[in-house]
Amino acid sequence: MPRIDHLTSRHVPPAYSGLPGPVRIAAWGLAALAIGIAVGATFPGAMRLVGQAVALAPERLAWYGVRVTGFLAWFALAGSVLYGLLLSTGLLDTITHRAMNLRLHRDLALVALGLSAAHGLLLLADRSFPFTLRSIVVPFASPYAPVAVGAGQLAAYLVAGITASYYVRGRIGLRTWRLIHYLTFAAFVGVAVHGIASGSDTRASWATWCYLAPAAGAVFLATYRLVVALAGRRPASGSTRVLVPGRTPRPS
Repeated sequence: MPRIDHLTSRHVPPAYSGLPGPVRIAAWGLAALAIGIAVGATFPGAMRLVGQAVALAPERLAWYGVRVTGFLAWFALAGSVLYGLLLSTGLLDTITHRAMNLRLHRDLALVALGLSAAHGLLLLADRSFPFTLRSIVVPFASPYAPVAVGAGQLAAYLVAGITASYYVRGRIGLRTWRLIHYLTFAAFVGVAVHGIASGSDTRASWATWCYLAPAAGAVFLATYRLVVALAGRRPASGSTRVLVPGRTPRPS
């Protein structure tokens, strides 16, 4: 049953105590089976399409890689942001261990960084524009859409700094770490601007939904978190409620 915080008179959701061992084994087994079926059904066809693309236009392989890694980096970052917002609501604490949630939130950011690095380095092999290592590393030095690409570069550096703050949280303090963490929203917006303004697939309807769905989810969860926080700070009008264990709350 939910507990009551006697300082704030708010209901506290029960902490996750873990699923029984047989249930965990069965869940992991079903997940592995589902992944195996999905991979087995799609991998051969996907490899054939990749082979055909390479055979028809081998010089465009790097360009395909740039597009794929760009979208994958966006999905990883969006997943990290959405997961972090869900964590801030406390809803996930009743479903899974908080420590595991924090690790997944951090690891998704690390995956996004790795894919972003691959996304940038593949531009060196793409002959569409004369990218150099300097234009990839230095913001706004891109030979193509310098402002939009610069937004993505700055966002990548922000994500790197925010992720690094996980490992020094004990030294910088929780308050500073949280302030740094708010920069995630700026990084999220920067990556979205980068993808929409400089991506070659932006006009495709599927690409629009790839950007729109995570952005809408982030706006909804951020708004929900803000409303809940403001409601929790609002004082009771006319009286102060005193909650004593075992007694009915009464006005003082």
